[in-house]
Amino acid sequence: MYTYRNPDIQCGNSGLSGLAMPEQKNAHYILRGGIEGRERLRILARVMQPSALALLERVGVKPGMHCLDVGCGGGDLAFDLARMVGSSGRVVGTDIDPKKLELARAETEEHQLENVAFELADIANAAPGNTFDVVHARFVLTHLPDPQHAVLHMLSAVRPGGVLILQDVDFRGHFCHPENPAFARFVRLYSETALRRGVDANIGPRLVSFLIEAGLTDVQMNIVQPAGMSGDVKLIAALTMESIADSVAAEGVALKAEVDELVDALYDLARDENCLMSVARIVQVWGHRK
Repeated sequence: MYTYRNPDIQCGNSGLSGLAMPEQKNAHYILRGGIEGRERLRILARVMQPSALALLERVGVKPGMHCLDVGCGGGDLAFDLARMVGSSGRVVGTDIDPKKLELARAETEEHQLENVAFELADIANAAPGNTFDVVHARFVLTHLPDPQHAVLHMLSAVRPGGVLILQDVDFRGHFCHPENPAFARFVRLYSETALRRGVDANIGPRLVSFLIEAGLTDVQMNIVQPAGMSGDVKLIAALTMESIADSVAAEGVALKAEVDELVDALYDLARDENCLMSVARIVQVWGHRK
C-alpha cells in the first residue's frame, strides 16, 4: 500500500479511504483529462520513449530498485521503469486523474507486469509517506502554481543516496520550418492560457535551481527536443491544441471558431512532409539526496 503523510489519506489498489481525497480536476491544469487525455499522452510517450530510456539508464536505474513515477498519466513511463527494475523491483505511479489510473491498471494486465501499481494522489497537496530509490516526474511541475513546494514533497520520498529526476518543458523552444503562422499561434495560445491559470509553460530552465535549492548533490542536466518531418512527433501540436481548447475558451484567449481552424491547420501541417516540426524543448535534470 502506498501512503501519503497526510493521515487522512490512504491509497491502495483495493480502494481508497479517508477524507482528504485528491480532486479529479485541477483548476490550474489546462489540458483535458480522461480517455482523450490518455490517448494524447500515449502518442507523446512514444515520441519521448527513446530519450526517456536513455535518461533512466544514464541515471542508473537497475534491477531491484523501488521507483515512484509522479503524475504518471496512463502509465507509459511507469511500465518502462517496471521492466527496467524487474521482478525484484517495484514501481508506483501516481496521478490526480482517476480515469487515467483506471486505464493504466487495465494495461498493467495486458503488459503482464506484476511489479507496478497505480494510486490516486496529488503531489501538490501531500508528500508521499514511503521512500524510493528513484522518484521521477515528467510534465508535472509546469501545471502547478507552486512547483517548488511539490519538489520538496518529491524529495521527501527519496531515500538517502537516491535520485530525484525531473523532466519539463520550455514551451517557447518550439520550432517549425518553414515558419508557419498557425504553429506560432498555437505556441502563443498555450503560453497565454498557462499564464492566466497561474502556471509556467517555460519552467524547464528553472528545474536545476529547484534541485540545488532543495539541497541535492551532483545535480546534472540534459536537453532533448524530438522533431521530424513525419510521424507521431508531428501530431503533438494538433493534439495539444485540441486538448487545451476548453481552457483557451474559458480564459477568453481565443474564440472557439479560431481554435477549430487552428486545429485543422495543425493537422494539415502534420500531413505535410515538407514541413519540419518539433515538440517543446524539454529540460531533464537529476540529483541525489544526501
